[in-house]
Amino acid sequence: AAVALPLALAFGVSSGADAAAGLITAIVAGLLVSPLGGAYYQLSGPTGAMAAILISITAEYQLQGVFIATFIAGVILLLCGIFRVGRLASFLSSSVIAGFTSGISIIIAFGQIDNLFGVKSAGESLIGRLLSYRTLGFTPHWESVAVGAFVVAFMALFPKRWQRHVPASLLGIIAATAGAIALGLDIPSIGEIPKTLFPAERLTLGMMDLQRVSALIPPAISIAMLGMIESLLCGASAGKMTGVRLNNDQELLAQGVGNLVIPFFGGVPLTAAIARTSVAVKSGAATRLTGVIHGLVLLAAMFLLAPLMSRIPLSALAGVLIVTAWRMNDWGFIKNIFAKKFKSPIVKFTATMVSTVVFDLTAAILIGVLLSFVLLIIRLSKLEVNFEKVDMNRIGCSDPALADRYSNAVVSYITGPLIFSNAEAVEDIFEQAGDYDTFLMSMRGVSLIDISGAEAVADGVKALKERGVDVIMCALPRSTMKMMERYGIRDLLGEQNFYWSVERALLDPRPRAGRHTEQKI
Repeated sequence: AAVALPLALAFGVSSGADAAAGLITAIVAGLLVSPLGGAYYQLSGPTGAMAAILISITAEYQLQGVFIATFIAGVILLLCGIFRVGRLASFLSSSVIAGFTSGISIIIAFGQIDNLFGVKSAGESLIGRLLSYRTLGFTPHWESVAVGAFVVAFMALFPKRWQRHVPASLLGIIAATAGAIALGLDIPSIGEIPKTLFPAERLTLGMMDLQRVSALIPPAISIAMLGMIESLLCGASAGKMTGVRLNNDQELLAQGVGNLVIPFFGGVPLTAAIARTSVAVKSGAATRLTGVIHGLVLLAAMFLLAPLMSRIPLSALAGVLIVTAWRMNDWGFIKNIFAKKFKSPIVKFTATMVSTVVFDLTAAILIGVLLSFVLLIIRLSKLEVNFEKVDMNRIGCSDPALADRYSNAVVSYITGPLIFSNAEAVEDIFEQAGDYDTFLMSMRGVSLIDISGAEAVADGVKALKERGVDVIMCALPRSTMKMMERYGIRDLLGEQNFYWSVERALLDPRPRAGRHTEQKI
């Protein structure tokens, strides 16, 4: 609760709503989502990543649009849980996840310029708001800057060993608020916090007309996607700490219910939060009551501390969010891929991060995933082929008849998938084998063959047979053999020309034309 309180206030403000909306979201998440979640350790509430995408939604559709989009996102998450699509998050690579996390951290940090400097901007996107300073002017309010800088410095210098007992963000905000009151600083504060879970500005069914709902489906998909990814990643991280695996589909059901309900309380979208979850685990959380108690403490804070919380400077919350944004980045992973010059991860990380800042989360994830698949296909399409002329002495064969039979034979050792992207390379393999009497293909390293690969193999076999070359296939994995059967290549060659290994094929003394089907793979 101590960690959640300052972050809930800050994320409520940074999402375009108010501090009360963030606090209500954290309360409802603790009381409703924690008992339903996919594991006892999951704690949910407003998060920085979610606040980052809500800014543009609030700018275009106001708070009513946020409420409707959150409700629709809840329906989507509920359906994802029902249809068990939780495992799809595993298709996101670490580079893509790190990229959009860094992109979101940039949006959060730069989104605090107004509160930190006491200035005003306009625009729906981060870039638009930054450019608006050219026309609106940029005159810092230095008292606000001083308070925000104090919080940043306080959190940065706070000893890590004390963090387990009391969060630096909470102490920083208390000190900044006390100092602002004592010095009589005239700086913007978060304003009145209503002592109710049913504020005046909240979702009603009358708001959801067809035209508005249809316009808000795309942002709702962004909210749902981020909610799913963030919750499942949080569960994966906490699962490693506790040794208890998250039930992904149950977690999505819980997140769906939470986001369906929260708009009717005037809250912003919620998702599992790694900061409070990790603190809870490290502090000894053992049951779902952890989330419930955290919600009850925040509820008590709303009713008992509302007058004091209303005087918290906005620049102090900005300082908390700037430090939070910095810490969101997976610096170990980023340093590793750049220091060791991993080209593919660097490309995916950079593309996703830039897309998150320039476009939106949905576009960033789609770009990151598509780029990951393209780079993966390019990497997997690399076919390694080694040709080796047959030498019967190397396998200890002293039979002169066999030595004579394979005096002009070659083996190709193939490693990699025979798929559409390297069909031409497969054709080249058969072209190089045309100068020999016997061609043996060792395919133990062929893990995958698709219809294009099978077609290229069939065409190559036909071409060699027309030229009088014997083709023998060896060491086919089960899946590769299945495709050979389905495409008719086994019938084309004859089952007698398939062997478990190259050695077995070379040492088979029976005449080629008279073989039966005893030598099966």
